[in-house]
Amino acid sequence: MLQTIIQNAVDAISLGSLFALTALGIGLIFGVMRLINFAHGDFIMVGAYALIVPSAADAAMMFIGAWPAPILVISIISVLIVLALASERVAFRPLRTADPSILLITSFALSFFLQNLVLMVYSGRPKGIPLWPNLIQPVLVGDIRIPQLHIITISVTLGLLALLVLFLKRTAIGIQMRAASEDFQMAQLLGVRGNRVIAVAFAISGLLAAVVALLFVAQTGTLSYKMGVPLVLFAFVATVVGGMGSLSGAVLGGFVVGIASVVFQAILPADMRLNDDAWVFGLILLILLVRPTGLVAVKALQERV
Repeated sequence: MLQTIIQNAVDAISLGSLFALTALGIGLIFGVMRLINFAHGDFIMVGAYALIVPSAADAAMMFIGAWPAPILVISIISVLIVLALASERVAFRPLRTADPSILLITSFALSFFLQNLVLMVYSGRPKGIPLWPNLIQPVLVGDIRIPQLHIITISVTLGLLALLVLFLKRTAIGIQMRAASEDFQMAQLLGVRGNRVIAVAFAISGLLAAVVALLFVAQTGTLSYKMGVPLVLFAFVATVVGGMGSLSGAVLGGFVVGIASVVFQAILPADMRLNDDAWVFGLILLILLVRPTGLVAVKALQERV
């Protein structure tokens, strides 16, 4: 019994880590732009598909997962940082002063554009790729078998969260980002360069999307042009539950959603597990009824509203 509880706890924290990293990428952009970037899930999808390269000779797919891990990680991160910066410059910057609904529609348009671009290049057939299969091997802790990938996922998440906290509190651009999230116009009047701050926020979101893409593909071993949709949906819900505009709230909400998903999958009868998402969203509804502003309220956002 204890072994099962610990095993489910590790699974829950690992899944919550993926949701937390995805929610953090969404929360960063919302903090400085008040934009829910629904294309963030498609950044993750593009990062996953970047693991295979179409061959011009015979339209075959070359899997780059055999590259040394450091080179592979740096390559995928570079691809998504460039994609995030390009989307900010081309799609969002010209519309920055437009109505928020226009920015939201733009994020949907960017999402559909990326999905259809992948469809044209790679086709819509799901693909299986063995990314770092050795990480599936478990580590024995007493009688408990914990997959190495779960340990790596949790460790990477905690490491990135610590680095992001240091970045926001100890660097000049990080402090400027925090100021912009409090009051963007006032921050600009005080000398903060708005374009630079927003570009850095998009670059960090691209980095986080790359990490999620690699960890998610390593866990599932499959690619689909719609793979980012459920991730961004759960991450958006996590951001709302945690508190819109709060990075710590986004992380907390990601863990809440991930843990709830695993718990309901474990405790529900077998014939009800196919509908476990309904139970998760029901729990979220109850949380929002008690805490409409989310688990972590943001004063700056309340003042703007």
